[in-house]
Amino acid sequence: MNRGMMLKLENLVHLHCACRQLHSLSYRKIHRTQWKPLRSSTYPMRPVQLHPQLWQIDTFTSVALSQYRLLATKEGKRPGKQKLPPIKPKIERQEVKIQQRMTVQDLARAMDKDIDHVYEALLFTGVDLDSLEPDSVLEEVWIKEVVKKSGMKCKWAKLKQEKVRENKDAMRRPPADPALLTPRPPVVTILGHVDHGKTTLLDSLRKTQVAAMEAGGITQHIGAFLVHLPSGEKITFLDTPGHAAFSAMRARGTQVTDIVILVVAAEDGVMKQTIESIQHAKNAKVPIILAINKCDKPEADPERVKKELLAHDVVCEEYGGDVQAVHMSALKGENLMALAEATVALAEVLELKADSTGLVEGTIIESRTDQGRGPVTTAIIQRGTLRKGCILVAGKSWAKVRLMFDENGKTVDEATPSMPVEIVGWKEVPSAGAEILEVESEQRAHEVVDWRNYAEQQEKIKQDMEVIETKQKEHKDAYKKERERLSNLTWRQRKAALYKTNKHLIAMSSKERAESDRNVLPVIVKGDVDGSTEAILNILDSYNADDECELDVIHFGVGDVSENDINLAETFKGEASVLATFCVTVGKSKVPVAGCRVQKGQFDRKLKFKLIRNRDVIWKGFLTSLKHHKDDVQVIKTGMDCGLSLDKNIEFNIGDEIICYEEKKVERTISWDSGF
Repeated sequence: MNRGMMLKLENLVHLHCACRQLHSLSYRKIHRTQWKPLRSSTYPMRPVQLHPQLWQIDTFTSVALSQYRLLATKEGKRPGKQKLPPIKPKIERQEVKIQQRMTVQDLARAMDKDIDHVYEALLFTGVDLDSLEPDSVLEEVWIKEVVKKSGMKCKWAKLKQEKVRENKDAMRRPPADPALLTPRPPVVTILGHVDHGKTTLLDSLRKTQVAAMEAGGITQHIGAFLVHLPSGEKITFLDTPGHAAFSAMRARGTQVTDIVILVVAAEDGVMKQTIESIQHAKNAKVPIILAINKCDKPEADPERVKKELLAHDVVCEEYGGDVQAVHMSALKGENLMALAEATVALAEVLELKADSTGLVEGTIIESRTDQGRGPVTTAIIQRGTLRKGCILVAGKSWAKVRLMFDENGKTVDEATPSMPVEIVGWKEVPSAGAEILEVESEQRAHEVVDWRNYAEQQEKIKQDMEVIETKQKEHKDAYKKERERLSNLTWRQRKAALYKTNKHLIAMSSKERAESDRNVLPVIVKGDVDGSTEAILNILDSYNADDECELDVIHFGVGDVSENDINLAETFKGEASVLATFCVTVGKSKVPVAGCRVQKGQFDRKLKFKLIRNRDVIWKGFLTSLKHHKDDVQVIKTGMDCGLSLDKNIEFNIGDEIICYEEKKVERTISWDSGF
């Protein structure tokens, strides 16, 4: 039944009901006075209604109409009738779980927004957007302000109580029983000013020509040598560099030494590094033997040297002190035996002994990477006996000893206390000065290294929090001063002042603000040994021309400069790590896809990309696809997740790094006479 027929039927029913009502009213008006009910005294009388009441008619009409409507619905759908959408309930504001000390990136992730959204929400507030980075910690008031401006509401997240980890570190053993101690050779460190003859002195003692092989005749790294004297005595010498850049290495040399031989040139006297060497010896609390060198020269004045040393509390025996002084010439070999005898005599007074049993303890003097043998360390054994197969831990690296060499490059089967030895078998290059401890198994070595990495991470977090708290306090103070300055203005004047201050930030994204006016030079530092690398880094720390060009040390290590190092030094706009890998079917072929999270900068599909695995560049080129969720996009910003694919033959591994970069050709503008 169509809608037109139904409407006609409804009209007829209404008309019929209206006629019935009119008929009822007229009938009641005519017969109301004539009709009377008969009453009987025996039976009660009830009124009789000849016509139904009006409400019954309405009820009848409603039922009839409902039946017709039901019939119309069953027979077919009414054409042109659109079903009205259901009324949606009122949507409540999204809750954002917040917590103390959230970074900009953490807040953006909690809100399911990008980082630029947070920056935009912080416009026209007291936050210094120029100094705000993705890892900057926001104050609670600004966290709530961002959530409020985003149309959301805050909900404090429940803090997870991290389980306290058990200390798995390896420690030195308690002092040994004196009955187990046996005599050992003394460890002697040669200290003094540059070019005062330290290496020449060692050359004369061990009959080698180390100085001839060094660049410019200056020792570049620590060497440890065991010298056999004609008398049968043994002395282990440490040759430390004398150049000012190697101050930290000289300090490490005195940490393992028993005696310091202070070399002073008779014609030069006390110099800057001479004073520094004296201080190192005092800090290490070791005795000094004075070697006055170059006494064969006409301008030599040994007595002047002794008098100058009095000002630094180095008192020779001639002046009533306890410091032995030997006049010598290292170049001509004069009085070398007198110096050796003075060293042996002092060692006998010190009664140097060590425990040669149990787990090994020692100190790394120097570390380097050998092209054929991998990471190699020069170490002094201080306790126990080192043998092949021992499991060692030093810093955050560990080793299973494969080979050991003496100072002449000959293999040795064991190394006893005070013996210098080169160790091969390290998984990574440990730092010079690190403590060597032997452990029971490889599993135990892994536990120690894991614990030390964890402890270092916790310490770094603690230091970062201290810096953050300091910056927050400075920011609060500056914010209060700014508010006090604006307190006398009306709200309109205050808004205008804030807008005038921050209007240049509106059109700039966070990364544009960070990169707009910065000149950055990426730097790779590689040295032949760990100490040389450290010295170069110390020099770079003194660089103070960041306003012209900022130095960015992106990698440092030991070994030759490789092509991968140069690739790492290239300027790039962003980088991401691969968190998951999967394949998608395109046509009849499967394409590897990487699930990534951008950690720095942003991905721009128009730029070039490179895939890095274990510091090796696996692939270079342009992306074949870049998606955010299921949408194709051109740009992925910091903190956002994405899926991307490269060449269909390139497979991904979890942990791979993907870098977006731009190649530019820039003409040289630095002139060589600028003093650079």
